[in-house]
Amino acid sequence: MTVPDDPPAQGSTADEAHATTLVTETPKARARDLLVYARPYRRTLVAAMITSLVGASMLLAQPVLVRELIATVQRGSGTGALVAVLTVAVLVGAAFGGLQQYLLIRVAEGIVRSARRTIAGHLLRLPVAEIDARRTGDLVSRVGSDTTLLRGVITSGVVDAFGSVLIFGGSVVAMLVLDPVLFGVTAVVVLIATATIVVVGRRIRELSEAAQARLGDMIAAVSRALPAARTIRASGATARETESIGADADRAYQAGLQTARLLAVVEPIASTAMQLAFLLVLGLGGYRVANGSIEVGDLVAFVLFLFLMVLPLGQAFQAYSSIQVALGALGRIQEVLTIPVEDAADERDARGRSPWDRPAGSSGSVGPALELDRVTFGYADGQPVLRGVSFAVPRGAMTAIVGPSGAGKSTVLALVERFYDATDGAVRVGGLDVRVVDRALLRAGIGYVEQGAPVLAGTLRDNLLLTAPDASDETLLHVLADVRLVDLVDRDPRGLSTPVGDDGILLSGGERQRLAIARALLRAPHLLLLDEPTASLDARNEQALRTAIDVAASGRTVVVVAHRMSTVAHADQIVVLDRGAVVAVGTHAELLADSPLYREFAQHQLLI
Repeated sequence: MTVPDDPPAQGSTADEAHATTLVTETPKARARDLLVYARPYRRTLVAAMITSLVGASMLLAQPVLVRELIATVQRGSGTGALVAVLTVAVLVGAAFGGLQQYLLIRVAEGIVRSARRTIAGHLLRLPVAEIDARRTGDLVSRVGSDTTLLRGVITSGVVDAFGSVLIFGGSVVAMLVLDPVLFGVTAVVVLIATATIVVVGRRIRELSEAAQARLGDMIAAVSRALPAARTIRASGATARETESIGADADRAYQAGLQTARLLAVVEPIASTAMQLAFLLVLGLGGYRVANGSIEVGDLVAFVLFLFLMVLPLGQAFQAYSSIQVALGALGRIQEVLTIPVEDAADERDARGRSPWDRPAGSSGSVGPALELDRVTFGYADGQPVLRGVSFAVPRGAMTAIVGPSGAGKSTVLALVERFYDATDGAVRVGGLDVRVVDRALLRAGIGYVEQGAPVLAGTLRDNLLLTAPDASDETLLHVLADVRLVDLVDRDPRGLSTPVGDDGILLSGGERQRLAIARALLRAPHLLLLDEPTASLDARNEQALRTAIDVAASGRTVVVVAHRMSTVAHADQIVVLDRGAVVAVGTHAELLADSPLYREFAQHQLLI
């Protein structure tokens, strides 16, 4: 194992979305897979093991000292030295035990942190198709609750194995030496309990995995409902959604109860076995003391060694249960981590050429800025969205893509950004097939505003710095002015630190759209992709934004997807898509004369 440090969300309409849920079987994790997360903390683990050995040595010394103390009392000799040594052994053992506990908790928290960083980083690099096919809440639960369960592997005493082995082994040897008969009785009881717990533990792992899956379902349901709270309430569906989430909570509860029932079996089995062993030792041992087979000091020492032997056994039982629970969670984590990241199978141009080597606004013999050559594409359900699409986008010009819903307009932009790759044909930027251009290099020259214009929770500054982390406040204010958003800064004394709320809920639809465009413009892109940039704007703001886009288009290529014809009527070129195919290309005037579909759009929007 290697650990790395609805429809498509990228601007597609409901009709253009064809992603289907991928059904994958959760891989079976192995105990050694857990070690991968512990490797960065091996020095701390070694220190914890050393403290464990010291503490174990102090514990093993105590029964021997007690035995000698009893014998000394029986002889009538002085006990001061032995009492002092016994006291030191107890205090040193306690001190090292506390240090060991701190070290283990530190490692456990570090492992959880590493796992969370690993899976979060991997999730953000997954192919868009994989993210589209999964529920967000379930993925979030793997970062949160699943990783938390890894903590128990360390804190349950698994890493205390060295000290536990020493204590267990030393106790067994001492008990055999003191009285083989009593040891034989104890061993039979312990072996029966251990065999039972091992059998039960296998089932715990399966149920724990199921419980985590149900918890993921519940988190996914909550994540689905909260962003749509206004729609749910306006639709009178609050009670139904509450009941649906409650049903998911019930299923998670039942799955958790099943796990708890088995875990509840482990503890009584272990405690009953230990109690039975103690009772047998005390009863049989008392009889053997009475008939002179062993001394009182030997019986006391045997009981103390039995107690010491029970400690690592109890830890082992707890650790076994914790490992089974953790392996169930680790399987869910690995199911995501084994998905190749977005660029895992990319074929890069060996020469490392960039599509942005030439000025984006240049013209002449250098060829088009963007070209689609007989592009065919379909989402996971196999239905083609684009069918042999071919058109070229001139450098330094504005090209608009129009057509009915489901025609494949937003999908074209997704292919240019390489959120998906064409099934057949080629998408070329600057004359290079995008499939051989490094994705980071490709996207560095593209400004992309998807449909819906997502705004991240945080402040205005946070959202703008997403694409330009080093931009000054002066630059941010300038771009906000370009998109007519400077009033957002002026009306709040916090200025650029004005919060926007989750998903930009504190902004109007038009403000969210313009903020997303400002964010894209800060990237100073060679190629600007706008998916329905004026969809949420009134006529006044639409005109203001069109002016801003015209200014931003100077020196770069712009591709605009639009339903509102007034947005693109002035474009240098308009591509008309219908049912995944190009049916016409031309200017507004040319298409009015030559394209019945475009003319129908224009008539409906009162442009003619």
